[in-house]
Amino acid sequence: MNSTEAVASSATSKSAQTRQRILDAAAEVLSRKGYAGTRLSDVAQVAGVQAPAIYYYFSSRDELVEEVMWVGANRVRLHLAEVLAALPEDTSCMDRLMVAVDAHLRFELQLSHYATASIRNAGHVPEQLRIRPAAEEALYSRLWRELFAEAQQAGEVRADLDINMFRLLLLGAMNWVVEWWNPRTRSLDELVATAQAMVRTGAGAV
Repeated sequence: MNSTEAVASSATSKSAQTRQRILDAAAEVLSRKGYAGTRLSDVAQVAGVQAPAIYYYFSSRDELVEEVMWVGANRVRLHLAEVLAALPEDTSCMDRLMVAVDAHLRFELQLSHYATASIRNAGHVPEQLRIRPAAEEALYSRLWRELFAEAQQAGEVRADLDINMFRLLLLGAMNWVVEWWNPRTRSLDELVATAQAMVRTGAGAV
């Protein structure tokens, strides 16, 4: 690599880092303040850039919000897929469900502003901003559908259970946690254990 190429590569890397910093900041602000309360000036302050600089990377506030929500939906899906893929082959279907509940809640509440921002604002952004994130959410929902279908086929989930309805209720309940959970009154471990018990008791075969 000659000196001109090195300079160009360095500039590209710096630009990518700045774009990522803006995205990270937007995810943090969006997770706390919501769509209506998110201002580019707040994002710029968290990112450590001037507000006009954001327009170099994103044409509008809505484009930035859409990207954050897509990243949030994409990352939680990839996280769950990776966690499940790492389990031993002989892991029971019910235990895979327990691991999935744990992975979802911890990622949502502890590991990712993106996931929190995506979940919390899904019903508040304009419809056109929901198209791309919704496609990722559909893939994520399919992962859960497969988990429940495999568990039911294995006899570990009740044969009479409407697994599609139960899956939607479970995901809705877990996603709503971002609105009410207070770590000062209940630990994350307690929350995860309660959600897991809800699945075992409500869906598990006797």
